[in-house]
Amino acid sequence: MGAEVKSGNGSEGSPPIKLTKKDYQSDQDVRWCPGCGDYAILAQVQKVFADLQIDRDKTVFVSGIGCSSRFPYYMNTYGLHGIHGRAPAIATGLKVSRPDLNVWVITGDGDALSIGGNHLIHVMRRNVDLKILLFNNRIYGLTKGQYSPTSEVGKRTPSTPFGVPDNPFNPLSVALGTGASFVARSVDTDIPHLQQIIKRAAAHHGTAFVEVFQNCNVFNDLTFINVTAKEVKDERQVVLEQGQPLLFGKDKQKGIRTNRDGVAEVVEVGDGPGQTPLSEIAVHDEARANPAYAFMLSQLDYPAYPVPVGVLRAVEVPSYDSVVQAQGEQARARAKSTSLEALWNQGDTWDAGTRS
Repeated sequence: MGAEVKSGNGSEGSPPIKLTKKDYQSDQDVRWCPGCGDYAILAQVQKVFADLQIDRDKTVFVSGIGCSSRFPYYMNTYGLHGIHGRAPAIATGLKVSRPDLNVWVITGDGDALSIGGNHLIHVMRRNVDLKILLFNNRIYGLTKGQYSPTSEVGKRTPSTPFGVPDNPFNPLSVALGTGASFVARSVDTDIPHLQQIIKRAAAHHGTAFVEVFQNCNVFNDLTFINVTAKEVKDERQVVLEQGQPLLFGKDKQKGIRTNRDGVAEVVEVGDGPGQTPLSEIAVHDEARANPAYAFMLSQLDYPAYPVPVGVLRAVEVPSYDSVVQAQGEQARARAKSTSLEALWNQGDTWDAGTRS
């Protein structure tokens, strides 16, 4: 199920108490480095939860290890700070055993895509009804700046003094490769957009995977500045809106079309010589059953293309936990007895006897 929307508990017979952003803030001191992008993400989650009046008593945040994984301490809900990379597995067990809960996973590019990669791909493949926020800062911040699975080729870090030698993961492409039912991207500094994406994720039934470009101002400052800076983002981002053409640029004078081979092309939009009519520009459709179009979008990257932000894919398919619950109901309906003793002794049994 999606996020459960409720007001705070009032006394019996009295109107419910309307919760505010402050009600979702815990009493713990927030211990991230001053200026960290994590503060902005935390604030927007708390704001969205207040907007949606999400029931704190039915909400659990699960995390692994890393700077982002301190998140559960700062939410006035239930939370579990797990072990490195295993948050998806823990959250899966929780959601299957307690389908009434609203379960969120908070992770980072290292926690999710390195030691936790196998857990992440399978939770998305299964479509467990979880909301996953992946904070991507292209670095291991907690352990002082080693390169991560999303660090750029050639980047010099304490663990790669001659430059990163391997190609980075694209988190959106990884998610889409698993068949994830909801895949989106936002930016820590784009407050209205980030709120919108969190709300969309909260409402989705199934695994909602959201990558957030997040700045680590200590160990990888301004890593996304070439596409997120205010003065360039109109030209270097394409904002995805359902049913709208893929236009970008300050005056929406540029667009993306696909050629006969399905390859994206950046073109000038207009009716003049050398320009492309608006009718030929690709129209965004996040609800396509085939993820090929969304995967194509996920591969767009600066400087050859604008970077897509928004919802790439949102489709409704049965969630793993709902299927498991239905199977449990079927098994209980067919069982002659539901006692543990009867279950233990069912099937073929024999007496091994005693040795003489």
